[in-house]
Amino acid sequence: MTLTQPDHAATTTDPQWWKSAVVYQIYPRSFADSNADGVGDLRGIRSRLDHLQRLGIDVIWLSPIYRSPHADNGYDISDYQGIDPTFGTLADFDALLADVHARGMKLVMDLVVNHTSDEHPWFVESRSSIDNPKRDWYWWRPARDGFAPGDPGAEPTNWESFFSGPTWTLDESTGEYYLHLFDPKQPDLNWENPEVRHAVYDMMRWWLDRGVDGFRMDVINLVSKDTALPDGAPGATGLGNGFPHYANGPRIHEFMQEMHREVFDGRDGQYLTVGEMPGVTWQDAVLFTDPARRELDMVFQFEHVNLDHGPAGKFDPQPLALRDLKASLGRWQHELGTTGWNSLYLGNHDQPRSVSRFGDDGEHWRSSATALATVLHLHRGTPYVYQGEEIGMTNAPFSGVSALRDVESLNHYHRAIAAGADPDAVMAALRTMGRDNARTPVQWDGTPQAGFTTATPWIAVNPNHAWLNAAAQYDDPDSVYNHYRRLIELRHTQPVVAHGDFIMLLADHPSVYAYQRHHEDTTLLVVANLAGEAIDIELDVVAYHLLLSNADDYTAPIDEQLTLQPWEARVYITTSPR
Repeated sequence: MTLTQPDHAATTTDPQWWKSAVVYQIYPRSFADSNADGVGDLRGIRSRLDHLQRLGIDVIWLSPIYRSPHADNGYDISDYQGIDPTFGTLADFDALLADVHARGMKLVMDLVVNHTSDEHPWFVESRSSIDNPKRDWYWWRPARDGFAPGDPGAEPTNWESFFSGPTWTLDESTGEYYLHLFDPKQPDLNWENPEVRHAVYDMMRWWLDRGVDGFRMDVINLVSKDTALPDGAPGATGLGNGFPHYANGPRIHEFMQEMHREVFDGRDGQYLTVGEMPGVTWQDAVLFTDPARRELDMVFQFEHVNLDHGPAGKFDPQPLALRDLKASLGRWQHELGTTGWNSLYLGNHDQPRSVSRFGDDGEHWRSSATALATVLHLHRGTPYVYQGEEIGMTNAPFSGVSALRDVESLNHYHRAIAAGADPDAVMAALRTMGRDNARTPVQWDGTPQAGFTTATPWIAVNPNHAWLNAAAQYDDPDSVYNHYRRLIELRHTQPVVAHGDFIMLLADHPSVYAYQRHHEDTTLLVVANLAGEAIDIELDVVAYHLLLSNADDYTAPIDEQLTLQPWEARVYITTSPR
């Protein structure tokens, strides 16, 4: 098939242009280093835009580049309108934005407003005294009744942090505790205070006025909390599960509608809003993304990436049953229907590498990387490509805890060891599920630091970059990169991909993922063997034309019985009326 450069997203007048778009997530720290300090930066991103334009990307999403102490790699923001010197300057950002727009692409910023850094001026003021005007911009509470501040169990609630330990930290100077669902250096903003919300909206408008094209909103469904802050059911650590009391809270839809009204209504241009929403159900997602409600364009949901978590959580990985994955993704396809809209992803900066997690990063590396991409991208929804995924980057062989950088992984390791866990078993789980897997530098070429930097990188490059790199794939028509190009081009040129309905096939088959998409007079059939053994299936494809395949032999016999090789994916099409 002929590949073209993307320009439709920039020129279309369709208010739902993002249905035929593909988004590429950049984790700036690990993308490309321009100044030889071992950390990726904005000028490095500019130097690699050819890679994204050639791929066919419509929208770039930048993970946080704001000023930050980097307790959580930039998701702890100390200045929402300043660029962290690690990444460059505001002038560097403006130059990047201009280059992105000149190439027909859009740029979306990360919006992290459930919490700030404890070094943000708002929090510095808030903690300065109990009667400071910004005290109520954050969640402050005295010690639990009957306890002195600092006593064991004196925290206002028993909630456990996402990053281990209590969600409350005592401020010695005022004798009260502040809430942080994540790290102690990430205090939660109090969205009940309208001054907080309007300060956020002012900041969002400032970025839109500067030319950005929207926002990916970090854990945005946590901003409305049950103001009673009740205890949660205790878990294995003795701390409680507060999630039911701070996720999808009583005012969340009110807040999202207010944000849309205050920030986007009446503004010329085409914008993208996507809400990252842990624990969101499809019922919630329909409400958030129904265009008539004017809240968000789409959501990030986590149901499918929680299926391989064991009883002890993400660091207790379990084998994934394909039936369960099909049931989850298929349910979201069916229930969102023509009203809601979903983000399609297998990997991001918080997930391990998809080919290592869901595929086979050994013998069937290329086939499994392309099969997974085929299955995902042709669903109904907007696909997200996480940096390096388009070349099939894999999990890294971290030698030990000293090789890790992620606060979540480090906290888990030290707490697990303190509780008596086997260090080797803990490291094995972290190599499988840790977030650092997604944060090793992008592998541009086979040089010593993979073309990412000429210095020592902030986190080690995966040693397989000697053969697994972008430069080795550009001119290989069968490469993972070029398969992604073909998939993206299908979304751009075949309306059935963006607008068709969805019918799951062979729902109970343990190894084959198959579905149909229908739109007007076109039917698309996607079938993939997501296993390491060849499989025969009964599926009538006589009326179809083979449009795309990841097999070495691009041709396939047309029959009612298909033989699929290990990790083989095929896409068929017919344009005859149904």
